[in-house]
Amino acid sequence: MSQQYNAWIQSLDRYLHEPRPISKLLERVELLTGVKRTYIAQGFIVLWALYMILGYFKALICNAIGFLYPAYRSIHALESHDKDDDTKWLTYWVVFASFSVAEFFSDFIFSYFPFYWLTKVVFLIWCMLPIKSNGSLYVYNKVIRPVFIQHRDKIESVFEKIDSMISGLILGQQPKNE
Repeated sequence: MSQQYNAWIQSLDRYLHEPRPISKLLERVELLTGVKRTYIAQGFIVLWALYMILGYFKALICNAIGFLYPAYRSIHALESHDKDDDTKWLTYWVVFASFSVAEFFSDFIFSYFPFYWLTKVVFLIWCMLPIKSNGSLYVYNKVIRPVFIQHRDKIESVFEKIDSMISGLILGQQPKNE
């Protein structure tokens, strides 16, 4: 476990020294306080985790994290010519939507657990991580895709009927009786 933690700390340290706006801010704080930016970042993560357990507006913050950055990256992906980033973010949204629907039925139970919002936001961050096999790919390939493939014919039949009904309403046509 300590090897994984040390590897994570080294990865965090490399990330915090790459040229990006957060690095410049942390560099200034590091110079002012004499505390390494890795420790500052760890402290911030701990405070943020405590807030997600004890603070107000946890649900809003959690859902904003799960929506804002992925929405930005999705728009960016749509504007690029690379198909791989489109697939990555479309997979994220399928997992996000599936989780949201499942959460609708269990939210009243899980929201009483103190670590619920922290766990949910960590899950959403895992789903959007910029790594090759992030959480959304894992959940999609291990849970959603097998269920979809198993029930594909039934699902397609339902949506064909819905499409037919919508077309009928829009075009004033009677839906096909089957």
